[in-house]
Amino acid sequence: MKTAAFVSAAGLVLMAACGNSGAKYTPILDGTPTPAYQADLAACQALARNQDQFDRETMGATVLGAGIGAAVGEAESGDALGGAAAGALAGGIAGTVDASERREAIIIECLRGRGHRVVG
Repeated sequence: MKTAAFVSAAGLVLMAACGNSGAKYTPILDGTPTPAYQADLAACQALARNQDQFDRETMGATVLGAGIGAAVGEAESGDALGGAAAGALAGGIAGTVDASERREAIIIECLRGRGHRVVG
């Protein structure tokens, strides 16, 4: 029981630490950056960081994972709490990774829209 609580707490700390990781992304350019690049990059990173719907989706994935994990844990071993903790952790991590990738895509498209030759 204590192990499940510890793993859940550690997972939540990890997800919180990675919450805006995609918003700090610096893409690779084809060629030399223009004088406006740093200002445009900062603006695009701020745009990506402010997309809080990704954070709500991550919470939804965490709750869904907890529910599924509780059901599976109860059915297989009679440990609904442990299953819920594992499911919440898995759902939260998956949601965090997805949100990070979507924030990176926002930065890339934003910079391309401002005329920068971004390759990835």
